[in-house]
Amino acid sequence: MAFEALSKTPASLNELRTRVFYALQRHPLCRQVEFDIVSTPRTRRTNWTVSMHAVQPGALWTAHEIVADIQEAYELDAAA
Repeated sequence: MAFEALSKTPASLNELRTRVFYALQRHPLCRQVEFDIVSTPRTRRTNWTVSMHAVQPGALWTAHEIVADIQEAYELDAAA
């Protein structure tokens, strides 16, 4: 039985920014998190990352988990 690799949904920088913003807004501790989406060299797992600023200590791990979930689902569109 062969397993197919799960493909990620391509998204532009603006789409990624919007998805991360709304995901963080849904969690009360993460509403004040400031972030930037950064394109990175392509690896097996991802080709973008999030640089977080002004994260409250209690929100750090929650924000990290939220971003990691989004990174598992989306890749930066090659045309972006």
